[in-house]
Amino acid sequence: MDGRDWGKFLIPYEQAVEELKVKFKAMRVEMKKREEYSPIEFVTGRVKKVSSILDKAKRLDVPMDKIEEGIEDIAGIRIMCQFVEDIEQMAEFIRERKDMKVVYEKDYIRNNKPSGYRSYHMILEYPVQTALGMKAILAEIQIRTLAMNFWATIEHSLSYKFKSNLPEHIQDRLQNAAEAAFRLDEEMSSIREEIVEAQKLFEDQSALVTQVLNDIQEMYFYNMAKEAQQFQVRFNELWGLEDARLLRELSVEIQSALAIAKKERGST
Repeated sequence: MDGRDWGKFLIPYEQAVEELKVKFKAMRVEMKKREEYSPIEFVTGRVKKVSSILDKAKRLDVPMDKIEEGIEDIAGIRIMCQFVEDIEQMAEFIRERKDMKVVYEKDYIRNNKPSGYRSYHMILEYPVQTALGMKAILAEIQIRTLAMNFWATIEHSLSYKFKSNLPEHIQDRLQNAAEAAFRLDEEMSSIREEIVEAQKLFEDQSALVTQVLNDIQEMYFYNMAKEAQQFQVRFNELWGLEDARLLRELSVEIQSALAIAKKERGST
């Protein structure tokens, strides 16, 4: 132990995790708004606990004064994808970014670990603007499917319980489960187009409903309470029918009525 102030030492890593989470979440939102398919399902992040840093430094024989270079995952981000194909697309997006530099990559999908672990790891050099100036730190990005993440979470919990000395029968079960998870990913990939199309239809329907309800609410602002109530009744009737075409027609009618009201207000 070198007597360092760990709270201060971890500040740039904490900042990096928060910034990276915001950036990848913003990427997902932007893709959705552009009506493009986003390979990002959701993003999580964490800063390694001091005890875990020390354990890893001891296991890898990393000197205390070399922790910043020797422990690459003090700052960690996980990006979850729906499909295996999304992982490479996401990795390419990261490679193309100018605000982070890829140091190296580890493909545990094509070359899974003996335990069955699958994930795609990217070690980044990420610049953080601290109160003391710019500091480049290392951060690890793990990109995996939801199935891979479920397996890895369970495996991590069991490894913690058994101090990484898993009984043989549990190791066998985990390996079988890993293969089952990967077969699930392969099956989902085989009907990827149908899944993505169904999700797009659902999102479009949800956006249309939101638009209609927001427009009806806006009518009250233009003193169109009677019209708003009438449109609300019609919406309630159509909502039960789940007919997107009729909802779109209603939306156009509502927006036309609003446009007339806005024009009249603008001319007075």
